[in-house]
Amino acid sequence: MTLVKAAARPPIHMIDTEADALSDLGMRAHARQSDVSRLLMAEIERARIHTAEDIPPDVVTMRSTVEFVDQATGTRRTVELVYPAEADIAANRISVLTPVGAGLIGLREGDSILWPDRDGHERTLSVVKVIQPVRGAKAKGR
Repeated sequence: MTLVKAAARPPIHMIDTEADALSDLGMRAHARQSDVSRLLMAEIERARIHTAEDIPPDVVTMRSTVEFVDQATGTRRTVELVYPAEADIAANRISVLTPVGAGLIGLREGDSILWPDRDGHERTLSVVKVIQPVRGAKAKGR
């Protein structure tokens, strides 16, 4: 798998605590999933970091529900982006340590990214819609 060219990557945004957790995850996963781990770490390094309260509402964060299109096939999918232990493809929960998951993190609605799949072929993923999870004080008031 080759790294994505910088010109093919739109600006991305991450929540500070998620960026820290994903950095730790990427380092721990490096031996098992070095290609995806390297891609994820590169995305974290280039991300604009926000607090959870200040992240724009149209950004793909952990536990976001994301509707995206794989432009190579025209396939439209709606998934929840989760940590590896929570992944369940049958329930449409994909791990951030998959090529698609690592490619989606930090993108905004309307963004597209040229990103390698499991076989190393580059595909364009386009984010159609993002629904962020309820966090912090909002979650307590539910």
